[in-house]
Amino acid sequence: MQALCRVARRLYSTQPPERAASALPKLAADARDASTPMAVRERRERKRAYLKPPTDSDLTPSEYSGYRRALAKGELMDQHGRDMTEAQWLDALNERRTRLRGLKVADINGEKELQVVGQRIYLPNIIFRMVRNHTPTGKPYNPYEATFRVPMSVTKTDVRSYLSAVYGVKTTYIRTANYFSPLYRKYTGAKTTRAYRTYKRAVVGLVDPFYYPDAMEDMTAEDRKKRMEWLNEKFALDALKRWRRHELVRTTLSGSKNWRFTGHLRRDKILKAVARSRSRILREVEDVKEEMADKRAQGIPIFSDTKKGSRPSKWREALLAN
Repeated sequence: MQALCRVARRLYSTQPPERAASALPKLAADARDASTPMAVRERRERKRAYLKPPTDSDLTPSEYSGYRRALAKGELMDQHGRDMTEAQWLDALNERRTRLRGLKVADINGEKELQVVGQRIYLPNIIFRMVRNHTPTGKPYNPYEATFRVPMSVTKTDVRSYLSAVYGVKTTYIRTANYFSPLYRKYTGAKTTRAYRTYKRAVVGLVDPFYYPDAMEDMTAEDRKKRMEWLNEKFALDALKRWRRHELVRTTLSGSKNWRFTGHLRRDKILKAVARSRSRILREVEDVKEEMADKRAQGIPIFSDTKKGSRPSKWREALLAN
């Protein structure tokens, strides 16, 4: 009888379905559906039509199946004999999803206080590294999704609690994947891994959009120039790069004999400096040759022995004979 009344009430209803207060915006919901794994989408496509949610519903196919299952079991009936609507059920589900783990509401002297159940962590050494989302060629960037590289020990609950407690970011879904470092052979022949190549990737769905800064190759020439000027002004990247190269050369070549730093590190500049030095030496040789030819024409000896009675060497005699 209750089911019949529910069907009749739905048939004679002229108002649009109630929308959940915690329902995602349309763009965020579309981004969530677009980022669903391929295996999940294929499994949902195999469902029959009556098992799929209506087009105007805010529930995903999985949430819709859970709602129908709880409705059939009679778990959604209140004290007045009424069943929860889809919007009410979704609000209760999202409230449970977004709760902070490790906290509970305690009733102390008639007043509700928030207490910490777990152990407090001060100055954690967990690093959340935000990276650019993987965007296939020709596809637009998804601003309702953020990608992090986190340690292997971090769980989805930790990611959700961290983003909510520290930054106040609301999340819709979290998908993680573990990446293990390949084996590298050492000089001794043993195989080992590299710690920085082992990490966990966490893809987080966002309620509010976040636009990652454009990459340098995606900017125009004017914007790229302004970006580099701002980076050099704030962080002195060019000066830091020159200092690093100078220190690298100084530490690797300073032990060489007669080594001095000329200020050139690039190969093209080194070759230009060598060419200038060679041209200068050639000009000096030509000047000496012209001076020697003038002295020979005037009969002025070119070489003279500094010691009296010393015998000139053979190569000097040959040069004077010419």
